[in-house]
Amino acid sequence: MTQAQLMSGTDIARGIVETAAARAAAFAQAHGRKPCLATVIVGDDPASVTYVRMKRNRSAQAGIDSRHVALPAETTTGQLVAAIGELSTDPGVDGILLQHPVPAHIDERAAFEAIDPAKDVDGVTMHSFAAMAFGEPGFHCATPGGIMRLLDAYGVKPAGRHAVVIGRSPILGKPVGMLLLARDATVTYCHSKTVDLPAIVGTADILVAAVGRPEFVRGEHLKDGAVVVDAGYNPGNVGDVHFTSAAQKASLITPVPGGVGPMTIAVLLEQTVTAALTRTAPRTPPTARSA
Repeated sequence: MTQAQLMSGTDIARGIVETAAARAAAFAQAHGRKPCLATVIVGDDPASVTYVRMKRNRSAQAGIDSRHVALPAETTTGQLVAAIGELSTDPGVDGILLQHPVPAHIDERAAFEAIDPAKDVDGVTMHSFAAMAFGEPGFHCATPGGIMRLLDAYGVKPAGRHAVVIGRSPILGKPVGMLLLARDATVTYCHSKTVDLPAIVGTADILVAAVGRPEFVRGEHLKDGAVVVDAGYNPGNVGDVHFTSAAQKASLITPVPGGVGPMTIAVLLEQTVTAALTRTAPRTPPTARSA
């Protein structure tokens, strides 16, 4: 069996970020300020701190300002909602990213819903999910949006193909399934209650693994020639797919790291610039109806 071709998110993301940087520079020249992404983190989880630092560094490289809000681990849901609400009404902030997961005592959904949909550049609100599911204007969840861009870059056409998504989280599994459905794929969601999951995985033309369990998907589960997208990231730089065995069966496969991760950040930055441009665009007054 021929080794699968790698879908390099690093390479594709570079082009997306370069374009975003050019748009950010044009925005700064026109408006006298750079687009601004506010990052909010609760507590000091090492992985979350690292992720936020990386996103802020990438923002700076793309000509996007960062505003960082670090809250103590004992922050309440009400306090977090209030902090996000202030950012939502701040005219100098274009995008808001709440680093997740938040501590267990916080109602994460309530915190997400405090984000103004016009600034929801990570695509985590119910408004963004509904807009995406119905094909209306709005921001895609960053990781699912990045996955679709990666499939496009490698010429994968979902129409008429069977896409299997392992995982049903509201910001990864569910939205990526909706995006694949919008491209006319036949979508099956698998989860912890799925019966005979390996048999279903074996029917997938396109597999998205987003289950959060290291090397959960094995090569022997896969259909020959499947396209495998590993959206997992576990300690030790290990994804949700056993890469070595899967690469012997797949036609295309994402590496971990260097696959989905860079695409997530690229889409986040792209959508931040889009939010800035959209929020500052002249509004066309509604046309008066004839009497």
